[in-house]
Amino acid sequence: MRRIALVVLALALSGLACAPEAQPEATRIPDAQVFEIGRTAYGFFPSPPEPSFLAVLNHFRDLGNHADFILIQPAIPWEAMLEPGDDESQAQEDIRNQVVLASQNGLGAIFVVDPLNGLNRREFMGLPQDWEANFANPDIRTAFTEFALWIAREFRPRYLGLASEINTYADAHPDDFPHYLSLYRDVYAAAKAASPETQVFVTFQWEDLNNVLPEIAEGRQAYEVNWNQVEAFEPELDVWVISSYPFIAFPNGAAIPDDYYTPLLDRTNKPLALGEGGYTSEPIGPFPGAPSDQVSYLEAIHAQLGERLAFWTYLLLSDFDPEAYADAMRDQGRPEADINTLGMFQAVGLREADGAAKPALASWDGFRNGP
Repeated sequence: MRRIALVVLALALSGLACAPEAQPEATRIPDAQVFEIGRTAYGFFPSPPEPSFLAVLNHFRDLGNHADFILIQPAIPWEAMLEPGDDESQAQEDIRNQVVLASQNGLGAIFVVDPLNGLNRREFMGLPQDWEANFANPDIRTAFTEFALWIAREFRPRYLGLASEINTYADAHPDDFPHYLSLYRDVYAAAKAASPETQVFVTFQWEDLNNVLPEIAEGRQAYEVNWNQVEAFEPELDVWVISSYPFIAFPNGAAIPDDYYTPLLDRTNKPLALGEGGYTSEPIGPFPGAPSDQVSYLEAIHAQLGERLAFWTYLLLSDFDPEAYADAMRDQGRPEADINTLGMFQAVGLREADGAAKPALASWDGFRNGP
């Protein structure tokens, strides 16, 4: 669900390198305009409705009308980061181009360095074939560190994530989780030294953390939150950031409990944030959904977390063409399991693929623009 952007941006953004207007004098994010405005910053993943260059350009323009930032979550160029040279990798060039497009459309950026497959968090993403897949591997630790520090030094971002939904990996690989935790602490210290104003975090999947899905609760009771998985990162956790896709757990948006998110308010006095999330507006596979459910989902987050949110990332501004994305992913050699998982999120957007607004877009814009 989080790797949608990578399918398209790698093939579309590369063309920006040849465009004169895409060569900025500086790549510093305009934080003062985006994150210092005294309210929650609202953003999306920069994933267009279809995989084409023109769709990317049009989508960034549309994002500028409904958001303050984009969330950039690239795959790690493992080998390039292990032996960095004078030439930047394609992944680094793509990130620069996303920042250019964002800036041209009045958008800031939040970065998440994610070593895992966003469509299957039990595995790493794009590791060289002969690399051992665990966080004790010194090559993984070095490449992860170098990539995170390149972003910190190059862009001085306000917010930098060092993995996404890490509790799902912790559940699947409890023996390796301490190795990730030690890596996080090392990179946290190095990133803060490189960019002292950057707020560093890792995200946690709320439905899993909250044990509302019996099949992945490991025998724990629903609504008994696994706080130990979050608090293991303290005090090196500047923002508490969750993801939430409650359509996988509830029959409709109105069924989201009135106190579903509020336990976060009492557990920490630090800023809170939504690192990603959404609700499907139509039935997909085993999951029900309707346009009104999206409205209920947005209202639940706004009512329960309100002013404590430093930023709020919704997954998609617009629905995407699942067949076009499936073709692009097959061209990239992605497995059918990932393609099928991605299809579960095709109707999560706040607009139809043709740009027609769903009812929830008015709610989103209303929250963002304020009274």
